[in-house]
Amino acid sequence: MTLYSDPNCAQSHRVRIVLGEKDLVFKVVNVNPSDNNEDLIALNPNNTTPTFVDRNLVLYESRVIMEYLDERFPHPPLMPVDPVIRAKTRMVLHYIEKDLYGLLDDVKSSGEKKSSAAKLKLKENLMLSLNFLQGSKFFLSDDFSIIDCSIAPILWRLPEYGIELPKSGNPILKYAERIFDRQSFAENLSEQEEEIRSEI
Repeated sequence: MTLYSDPNCAQSHRVRIVLGEKDLVFKVVNVNPSDNNEDLIALNPNNTTPTFVDRNLVLYESRVIMEYLDERFPHPPLMPVDPVIRAKTRMVLHYIEKDLYGLLDDVKSSGEKKSSAAKLKLKENLMLSLNFLQGSKFFLSDDFSIIDCSIAPILWRLPEYGIELPKSGNPILKYAERIFDRQSFAENLSEQEEEIRSEI
């Protein structure tokens, strides 16, 4: 198994966390899509990361890759078995992708006004997630799930984005530390990602 991964990309990061949780042996090829890597283009005409290769199967989108891995390697499970809870999990993933990941391009924008507005919105949306952490160790559950794999890369990057949560957001920061302490997270950081918090 091979993962073409952008070492600065939150989408690639969440796939690496899932691979780590499954304790799989895989090869990471670090690429910058703007460099037009020939091997990546041959596999994925969109030239995007993450791109995942498992024998003759090539998958492009991070959500598709994560769900494939959870179905192909069911232990430990990262998606609930119950169809109702599974549907709720997918709704939360949709929220994370739309209202958190959907802001990242603007957060990193060179336009100060656009970037500031996106950072404020990202902070507000993160604070709304407090409701999902009430009384549970992880997001919506005491069991680590694909939701936690998805939100962790954004929480890790908050210092890079220049976003500081208020004191009322401490439960989110404590939740983040529980994820950051996991072996699957620590062992699958790229060098660039490690540098984000190297001085904290």
